[in-house]
Amino acid sequence: MRRAESKTASKLVKMGKALFDAPAAPVPFTRDEQADALLNDIKRHPHAFVVACLMDRQVKAERAWLVPHRLSERLGGFEFARLARLTQKQVYELMTKPTPLHRLGRTVSGPLHAALRLIRDRYDGDASQIWRERPSSALVVYRFLEFAGIGQKIATMAANILARDFKIPMADYYSIDISVDVHVRRVFSRLGLVEQGCPVESIIYRARSLYPEFPGLLDLPCWHVGRKWCRPQVPLCSACPLRHGCPTADQA
Repeated sequence: MRRAESKTASKLVKMGKALFDAPAAPVPFTRDEQADALLNDIKRHPHAFVVACLMDRQVKAERAWLVPHRLSERLGGFEFARLARLTQKQVYELMTKPTPLHRLGRTVSGPLHAALRLIRDRYDGDASQIWRERPSSALVVYRFLEFAGIGQKIATMAANILARDFKIPMADYYSIDISVDVHVRRVFSRLGLVEQGCPVESIIYRARSLYPEFPGLLDLPCWHVGRKWCRPQVPLCSACPLRHGCPTADQA
């Protein structure tokens, strides 16, 4: 690794550790007070977090993560026993009528019903069993991948949020990869860590090479930098904490 890249990686790791070591605080998933309260209540409603992860596809994250709260409004509560009794037809109607709760309301209703059945049958109706008793990061990611509709990006994102924000203890963090989105891709590319337009897999393995013990630690720092300073148009390079050593600073 070139010296400049090594310094950049060290800065990202330092930023990531600061975020990881910060005291636990409610996560503002949606900016809706009631919706966020439900999502952060992983002791009484751990299934709300799982459902939100399942909804996080092809819509803005804020809208996807609102779905559990919107469902609870239509149901009159979000206790798992109530959800477990729903038929597939009832789930479909809740997701689509009178207005769709998701842009893909019809499509996601099937995986949602299947997820409720999986939580009921495999985890005794308690989704927190997915991450209880200090499991390996690989096992947590694998368990999320067992839900139809959840792929690598969301599975690793879920494990990362549990470890970083909810302070769920795990045996290790090796298998929590970076979750590649437009911000992560742009920051990695502009920093010269990957080639522009490279496959998602290249970014994932690059993050693994930079910090093998916890590749996903680099995720939130890149997201913050990409959203706040390393913007698609008119990036604010002079204020970016990664400007020193960035080969594209003031050129992007």
